[in-house]
Amino acid sequence: MEIFGYIASVLIGVSLGLIGGGGSIFTVPVLVYLFGIDAFLATEYSLFIVGISSAIGSVSYFKSGLVDSKTALVFGIPSVLSIFLTRHFLLPIIPDDIFKIGSFVLQKNTFLLLIFAGLMLIASYKMIRKNNKLTIKTEDSQSNNIFLAAGEGSVVGFLTGLVGAGGGFMIIPALVNLLKMPMKIAVGTSLVIISFNSLIGFVSSEGHHKIDWMFLGSISVLAIIGIFIGTQLSKKINGEKLKPAFGWFILVMGVSIILKEIAF
Repeated sequence: MEIFGYIASVLIGVSLGLIGGGGSIFTVPVLVYLFGIDAFLATEYSLFIVGISSAIGSVSYFKSGLVDSKTALVFGIPSVLSIFLTRHFLLPIIPDDIFKIGSFVLQKNTFLLLIFAGLMLIASYKMIRKNNKLTIKTEDSQSNNIFLAAGEGSVVGFLTGLVGAGGGFMIIPALVNLLKMPMKIAVGTSLVIISFNSLIGFVSSEGHHKIDWMFLGSISVLAIIGIFIGTQLSKKINGEKLKPAFGWFILVMGVSIILKEIAF
């Protein structure tokens, strides 16, 4: 199974480079089901893998002027606060056995994976559906939308801290629909936000587990290779056109995780 895990690690980067998100949606299932890593540790590894690959992938967008730094801060500051609070105060108080009904025991790892599967279903819906963008843009609505974007940044930070999801599937729609940002700039800005959030999340939780740096480094290198591939493909292929295909794939993965964790 590990060989499929290494191949999938490249796809993590390809997704990030091509559509500015979706990488973290692949990462945790790959680590848990293909490499057999504990779900809680997988969320920590995911933060590093997605964070470092997104940071490197964002460099080319910076050079091309395709990053809105101000918007990255609007998203980033509330996200970091949410990540810190979630990793330091919420996760530690979640018990190993959350509740028991008869012979069924909902354990912490299963709980995290089910939350992650739910996020996958939401992400798949956002990727599959057709986007009807608004074209009306006023000063007042733009100001209000910035506040909405900051609020969504807090939600993204919570999810990043809880399950190691970078939140690109939420960031991209917010940048495009709320702030009326062109797609390519939204992708570059999303990579900056994801890298910032994920690496802060990793640093804030580092030390809770013993890190296998050799393994983590090898997966990160493969994801970085993938993000270079995805970035190059984005110059020739419209990532928006590939989103539905990514969406259906993520939908199947999400349903499979739910069935595996509950039904089998």
